Amino acid sequence: MTDVPQTRDLADADVALAAAPESTTDSPPGHSRLGWALVLISVAQLMVVLDATIANIALPYIGADLNIDAANLTWIVTGYALAFGGLLLLGGRLGDLYGRRRVFMAGLATFAVASLLGGLATNEGLLLGARGLQGLGAALASPAALALITTTFPAGPARNRAFAVYAAMSGAGAAVGLILGGWLTGTDSFLGLFDVDGWRMTFLINVPIGLAAAALAPRFLPESESHPGQLDVPGAITGTLGLLGLVYGFSRAGEADHGWGDTWTIASLAGGAALLAVFGFVEARVAHPLLPIRVFANRTRATSFGVMALVPAAMFAMFYFLSLFIQQVVGYSPLTTGFAFLPFSLGIVFGAGLSSNLVNRIDPRWLAGVGTLMAMVALVGFSRLSVPDSTADLLAVTADNPLGEGVNYWTSIFPFIVLMAVGMGAVFVPLTLTAVHHLRPEEAGIGSGVLNTMQQVGGALGLAILSTVALNAGDEKATRIAGELGAQGASPEAIGKLAFLGSFTDGATAAFLVGAGLILVGSVATWLFLNVKHEELATDGPEAAPVHIG
Repeated sequence: MTDVPQTRDLADADVALAAAPESTTDSPPGHSRLGWALVLISVAQLMVVLDATIANIALPYIGADLNIDAANLTWIVTGYALAFGGLLLLGGRLGDLYGRRRVFMAGLATFAVASLLGGLATNEGLLLGARGLQGLGAALASPAALALITTTFPAGPARNRAFAVYAAMSGAGAAVGLILGGWLTGTDSFLGLFDVDGWRMTFLINVPIGLAAAALAPRFLPESESHPGQLDVPGAITGTLGLLGLVYGFSRAGEADHGWGDTWTIASLAGGAALLAVFGFVEARVAHPLLPIRVFANRTRATSFGVMALVPAAMFAMFYFLSLFIQQVVGYSPLTTGFAFLPFSLGIVFGAGLSSNLVNRIDPRWLAGVGTLMAMVALVGFSRLSVPDSTADLLAVTADNPLGEGVNYWTSIFPFIVLMAVGMGAVFVPLTLTAVHHLRPEEAGIGSGVLNTMQQVGGALGLAILSTVALNAGDEKATRIAGELGAQGASPEAIGKLAFLGSFTDGATAAFLVGAGLILVGSVATWLFLNVKHEELATDGPEAAPVHIG
């Protein structure tokens, strides 16, 4: 018997179709247009990623202006993540079926309109609805953007560089969001045309950018072949609702007021898991599945998806706990806090650029493996942060004398932010390449959707787990500090605030350490199972499969 490589197993009836390049309704852009195509895709990706954090700094101003209580205020962030994470699979598949450029444009237009509604919102309901609509737009645009890179840029150095820029935008978006949010919150006009509350600018800034990117897309991006009538409706319903249930449950579990024992948390997680089980059953039996199970059959691809769920789980937690530590314990202003994360944006751009050049000569396993180890060391470094927390130190805390005044940013925080950023750049580029490499052309969108879903759900799960770790780690110290302060006659308001300050560092550093453990698991999986060679990344087309001929 002889092993003959084929583009697909001969048991599949449509070998010729899969082997042929995907037809397009437009010719692919020439070399001179590839740069502008990448600009459009990168701007869109940066916009949808940074919107997960850009409103964070503005939350107190939004709450005061629209009279939203603290419990519902968190839904301004959670509502976006819920719609974004829950609808990604559907968004990726719609791009495959109805044309990726068309869905990309629809996503950007939806995002821009939703941003306008959010910026003009006069009450809580309209703002939360706008955030959900923004999540829908992001879920349509983001997987289409990644798939457009795969189908627009030729395999090899050009595609690797494009993925490096995409990865840099994905990783830097959260940090850019903090900086931009801090700056925009302090503004008082929209493009100098009319006066507007600063928090509204965090939404309105997206309107001209999103509409311009959508309008320019037909000029620089090719359209993909459409396959209308093949939408898996049962899979779309069960898969979308299942993901919504998981993202909601994980987000609720990470909130101090609810936690893992909350009835709605348990019901949401159980319901989401049950619906995803039904989804798996449906997908194995329908002719045109929303998520072809064979996407996970390749070990390297499955490893890439798994690691890309673990890495953001730790990275999102780093942003969350470190931004709170810098503001509430060290005493930085919101804008200064945003700029404290600027080295992360620069570092991940550097790491992604370096990785895109090296991935042409070095196997992805080595780049991603070293990157995960760098990120793990950074989180261990963050776990060593400490502040004085005696009762006397706490009672001396004022606006001019914060508890963490002695923490030196340049020696205790800056080196680990840079190490984390460069490590993330080294991870995102090779894993993004291996996650979508050798997928059939008609499945590029769903592969991109799976990758984005893993990041969003992984981030929600990681933040929920690490928030629980932080709460449990700080509970005992908070109780002790509260008792000591009460014995000294401190007011209930002071006891609550100082007990939180005194215990927060212990909780955050415990979360950083557990996050380092999550990264280590991802690193081990990378070293053991990511076995694709760098030469393979320079080839196009579906994955080769040996076929026995007797």
